[in-house]
Amino acid sequence: MTNKQKIPKKVTAMLVYGRLPLVSLGMLCAIAVMWMRSPVIYSMGVSFLFISMSFDLVDGWFAARFSPNPTLANLAERIMDKIVYSIIFPLVAVGIMWRLIFISPGHTRPELLHAIFILILCVIVLIRDNFAHFIRSFAIQRGQEPELREFTRLRTIVAAPVGALLYAHAFYVPDGSGILYSWVSWLGSLSLRTLFIIEIVFLVINLGSIAGYCRKYGTYCLDDICDSDDLLRRRILSFFPNSLTIMNAIMGFLAVFFTYQGRIKEAYLILIGATIFDKLDGALARKLGLTELLASETPKISIGSILDDFADAISFCIAPAWIFYIILSDAHNNLISQLPIGFAALFYLILGIGRLVYFTLDKNPIPGFFKGMPTPAAALLVTAPLIIFNQSISDSPQLVYFWGVFCFATIIAAGLVMNLYPVKYLHLGRLMSRHPRVGQISLLLLLSVFTPYFGYITFTYMLLYLLSPIITGRIDPAIAARETKNIA
Repeated sequence: MTNKQKIPKKVTAMLVYGRLPLVSLGMLCAIAVMWMRSPVIYSMGVSFLFISMSFDLVDGWFAARFSPNPTLANLAERIMDKIVYSIIFPLVAVGIMWRLIFISPGHTRPELLHAIFILILCVIVLIRDNFAHFIRSFAIQRGQEPELREFTRLRTIVAAPVGALLYAHAFYVPDGSGILYSWVSWLGSLSLRTLFIIEIVFLVINLGSIAGYCRKYGTYCLDDICDSDDLLRRRILSFFPNSLTIMNAIMGFLAVFFTYQGRIKEAYLILIGATIFDKLDGALARKLGLTELLASETPKISIGSILDDFADAISFCIAPAWIFYIILSDAHNNLISQLPIGFAALFYLILGIGRLVYFTLDKNPIPGFFKGMPTPAAALLVTAPLIIFNQSISDSPQLVYFWGVFCFATIIAAGLVMNLYPVKYLHLGRLMSRHPRVGQISLLLLLSVFTPYFGYITFTYMLLYLLSPIITGRIDPAIAARETKNIA
């Protein structure tokens, strides 16, 4: 082996194994910051974390390209990920509580909510890492190396930057000086709105990654645990899609809660998370064979279907109607207060629940299509213009009444379109599964959340889906049925 060939291998080893010393130094700096509150040590700790983050973004490529044993290199990278995240995220949970008590003793309720949310996020990150390691082992025993799915790849990419950002926020020390401090201190003083948006997206990615592992490799785990007991297998398997369904309902409550805090953008992102869970729970149930009856079973209403309807009613019927009522009622505009806001919210709620009942009782579904607009899409359609309305209150007061009436008309129209059963809407989740680029474009559109145009972009996206039957109505249902069967 020549000296030129040895250099890339040394660089690879430094990138793969150098992250642990850097993160350990960051931990020592965090301890010192909590003890001495030194801006210099804070700047050093953030720098160590961001250097480690940059290593994490490139070490996998170097390991796969220059290591003599790619399998061992990938294993070493995963072990480093596990150790590093086991240090960073518990450290962040401690740091955010330290900041709340010592740096912001007169903290507000949103700051306390943010600290609790970070604690929950850190716990879920660690659960995801341990679960991924556990479920991979069953796939490897069968001689199948786990694939990197969209959520898994995305989670691997964003985990290190988010960990470094939360570290910079948690251990922020004000009133420092110097070039390095000025470079890192703005990260520690980011607004709660920006942090909430980043953390909610990261939470959804982690939960989506867990669901993706369940969907792809859950059967390997159950083969070893249940042996040939099909009933036990079904009871254990049903826990996973039911958990996702419950998360769907929790997202609906969280969206309302964030709306009460005046954070409509975050509420909208949480509703998007609810739609993702609504897609994943059904897909997971089909993948695990829970939608098919055993030979010894008689047809009956399952707990899973009841939970699914209950969660959909909360997240896509009650939550949008409630959010609509909160936003328009708090506008303090005399003209808007004359609108029958409560009637419109109740109208949408009743028609949304009616749509769910029809969907459950329909004996002749069209594979690959929905009859009428599905409730998740209607919920996103209703809440998108509310973002614009909420912005207009502070930015364009002269347009408040216009957007108020527009939101009022939108919720009425959405309630009606949900129940136009002759109109066929494509299953958007399965369309993304068939054409991953559609999902990637949708994720890119979410980046507009950091701009003033988020409401306009999301409403345009949902308006295109509202009008999509003009084109998709020409698709042969038999073709859609074959594609749906291939996805399942």
